[in-house]
Amino acid sequence: MGEHVIKLPDVGEGVAEAELVEWHVKIGDIVREDTVLAAVMTDKATVEIPSPVDGEILWLGAEIGDTVAIGSPIVRLKVVGEGNAKPQGGETEAAATEPPAKLPTPKPETAAPPAPKPPPKADEPKAKPAPTSVVSKGTARPSVSGAPRPEGEKPLASPAVRLRAKEAGIDLRQVAGTGPAGRIGHEDIEAFLARGPQAARTSGLARNDTIEDIKVVGLRRKIAEKMTLSKSRIPHITYVEEIDVTALEELRAALNKEKRPGVERPKLTLLPFLMRAMVKAIADQPNLNSLFDDEAGIIHQHGGIHIGIAAQTPSGLVVPVVKHAEARDIWECGAEIIRLAEAAKSGTATRDELSGSTITITSLGAMGGVATTPVINHPEVAIIGVNKMMVRPVWDGTQFIPRKMMNLSSGFDHRVIDGWDAAVFVQRIKALLETPALILLES
Repeated sequence: MGEHVIKLPDVGEGVAEAELVEWHVKIGDIVREDTVLAAVMTDKATVEIPSPVDGEILWLGAEIGDTVAIGSPIVRLKVVGEGNAKPQGGETEAAATEPPAKLPTPKPETAAPPAPKPPPKADEPKAKPAPTSVVSKGTARPSVSGAPRPEGEKPLASPAVRLRAKEAGIDLRQVAGTGPAGRIGHEDIEAFLARGPQAARTSGLARNDTIEDIKVVGLRRKIAEKMTLSKSRIPHITYVEEIDVTALEELRAALNKEKRPGVERPKLTLLPFLMRAMVKAIADQPNLNSLFDDEAGIIHQHGGIHIGIAAQTPSGLVVPVVKHAEARDIWECGAEIIRLAEAAKSGTATRDELSGSTITITSLGAMGGVATTPVINHPEVAIIGVNKMMVRPVWDGTQFIPRKMMNLSSGFDHRVIDGWDAAVFVQRIKALLETPALILLES
């Protein structure tokens, strides 16, 4: 028997380090070749690290949230044969002598799958579990009748088990875990379902004095850092304008109904029209398509228009980028939006697809907001926000008529864009959206 050390591989060009966001294994697990061991994050792209060999996990070299340098040892396995660990000196010997305190410690988990996902619990008896809650009385409470654990105690379960329980409508607090430290597994969910639904037998309403500490890691930490940077360094100006999109919606519906033999076209939403309107407006005001290096005092004005589309995913907010929108027609823009949205939601979007934007669109209209104050995607200088579309009575000079109206809430970097220029830009987009035939013109 030998030992095999796995180092953090090169996960992207120019990447020197990555943040560990999830362990898929624990000490003592038996893994096979290609088993996913961990997930790391660079910028906004998550990369899974597979095992190159079969073996038993002996050592894990980092904790969730740690930043790990490329080439650093992260896993040590017992393998059949000699392995690659040298018994004399060197990096791998040092890894073998790491004290137990270096092993990942249990982290608090929430009642539903968070973003990003919490790490699995380590079963090592020497590891000190991180505190998950504080009860103000400081004493254990009596067990609630019918519950398999004391009131206030968090059920232990992996994100996959929590998701399954959520989909089945199961309260994990009512499920007895048969794993180490009462950990709930898939077999416990199956056993609970086999017994049939059981209502918690509680007497009236109960106080909840617990406090849960959740470490901000992975994508959520990246988002927090990005938003903090944007709000601390960019003096925002917000400009809100209402748009009559009645004609645009009629044109969109007609184009979606049109079928051409041998031609497959995507179903158009409002976004491709907005993107093409932005391309035309930027042609008149190219300074809106810029990145501001405020430390160097340089505005990088781009010829290529790379439009970021802010998208909410199960892991959090990401911004896939439609590159060179100026060279795409309305159907090409629509197809690329669909492709990038699917990649972002499935977690397969590449680092290149999630970076390089020069101006961004954010849309909360589906949630019902009528006005927002969008945060600029640093170091860009402008962001366009799409709000809820609704039918409202509009006075045409003689009577009120129903029209489909929608607000655009746009943000601008006031260090670079004056209020007048921001208004001119939005008014140009408004004119194009309200006369949508102009959007389809090539010139």
